Amino acid sequence: MRRSASALASGAVLAVLCGCTVQASGEEQRSPVRIELPSGTPSPKSAPPDDKPSAAPTREAPAVLWQRGDEGRDVRELQARLRQVAWLFDGPTGTYDELTEQAVRGFQGKRGLQKTGKTDEVTWQRLLKMTREPGKWDLYLMGGQPADAPDGRCLTGRVLCISKSSRTLRWMIDGRSVLTVPVRFGSQYTPTREGVFSVYWKSRHHVSTLYDSPMPYAMFFSGGQAVHYSSDFAATGYAGASHGCVNVADERAISEMFAQVRTGDKVVVHW
Repeated sequence: MRRSASALASGAVLAVLCGCTVQASGEEQRSPVRIELPSGTPSPKSAPPDDKPSAAPTREAPAVLWQRGDEGRDVRELQARLRQVAWLFDGPTGTYDELTEQAVRGFQGKRGLQKTGKTDEVTWQRLLKMTREPGKWDLYLMGGQPADAPDGRCLTGRVLCISKSSRTLRWMIDGRSVLTVPVRFGSQYTPTREGVFSVYWKSRHHVSTLYDSPMPYAMFFSGGQAVHYSSDFAATGYAGASHGCVNVADERAISEMFAQVRTGDKVVVHW
């Protein structure tokens, strides 16, 4: 009996050392130890790392819409919107020049965008949210608008053909446009008269006796109303208005016109 007991005890010790357990019989039989053998195929997580480091994801730069040297109506709108947020004070000219590039760069820097001076999609969308749709005369604040076709009354003889709808003046001889310039008219309280007139007096260094303001290259056609150069129009564009005269902002152009126009030449002011 002692040998049997000793043998059983030695067996139990051996069983513990070998990692086995005594199992119960019947339905209660189960092993508290789970042993998994390797399947021979490593899982993705345990796969050896690639020798090459993975490349960081690249972020594409936003597409550039306009940049220095570009021209056109879209550039005018960009410039008009930059004026609304006080980043541009000249123009619009329709040409993406150095001043426009500086204004875009300033706008970008103020809003934490990359300061490239080029108008990309991100910059444009930000500007759109901050501004309103420019009107026609916001786009052509300083002139540059296309002229209307000449009125039928302008097609014969020597005529200053003035369109209120396009805000332009054509100096015409026998149906041919010699010179075309943007012009500005009177306000609703001092409107420029419409109709057919003639130049009755020219005054190179005229000064208004009513408003005490200079009216260089004045060509009078109806009472005190005249076509003349305006330094205010040259400085502020269509943001202002005359007292009824037809203002010209291009001094070189009106000096040429003044030299050619004669007393008695026709003046047509039309829509």
